[in-house]
Amino acid sequence: MIELRNVTKRFGSFVAVDDVSLTIPAGEFFGFLGPNGAGKTTTIKMLTGLFRPTSGSCSVNGFDVQVSPVGAKKSFGYVPDQPHLYDRLTGREFLFFVGGLYKPDGEVLRTRIEQYAQLFEMEPFLDKPAEEYSQGMRQRVALAAALVHDPPVLIIDEPLLGLDPRSAWLVKTTLKELTKKGLTIFMSTHLLRVVEELCDRIVIIKGGRIIYEDTAKASWAEHGLLEQTFLQITR
Repeated sequence: MIELRNVTKRFGSFVAVDDVSLTIPAGEFFGFLGPNGAGKTTTIKMLTGLFRPTSGSCSVNGFDVQVSPVGAKKSFGYVPDQPHLYDRLTGREFLFFVGGLYKPDGEVLRTRIEQYAQLFEMEPFLDKPAEEYSQGMRQRVALAAALVHDPPVLIIDEPLLGLDPRSAWLVKTTLKELTKKGLTIFMSTHLLRVVEELCDRIVIIKGGRIIYEDTAKASWAEHGLLEQTFLQITR
């Protein structure tokens, strides 16, 4: 469902991402890790079409992000690390606005919004303007907006940022259940405990290059093992 082929991104003489190749199949919960400045966000921006690769290609659901951007962007939801909402719109209005861009049946969209409002416990604030929201409220609305058109792929950068423990539990539980139904998740985060809980496979990137990949969850899924591995290979 996601494929990066020999992707490189240069900014002048600086190489931010250096010949990265990845294939992520349907239904996989994929963790993309690395220290600050490793190239994670640049990779995500190429994958979502916000940056054009210097060389190589990114595909989502069979669509090349640069060649067929509309098809690719219909195939994924994206939650950046700092989600932007329109402050004068309510959360519900924002969800109708974002969902409407994909031209779904009106009743289907309404049903999905209600579904995520209940799932992420947003009813108490969803009809208030976003300018009154906390960071955690914004994060939940942004995540619902990324899922409301029922995409096969979700790309998320620090999904639990600003969430209280119950909201974090709701988000983690929902995401894991969605992968069981076939959703592919590409997640970048610094929260290694979350990766241990959720991810089926991990890659660690440093200096723009992949330096570690592991599909054997038993080797890092216990608390502390991934942290030890991460610190050792990124020192």
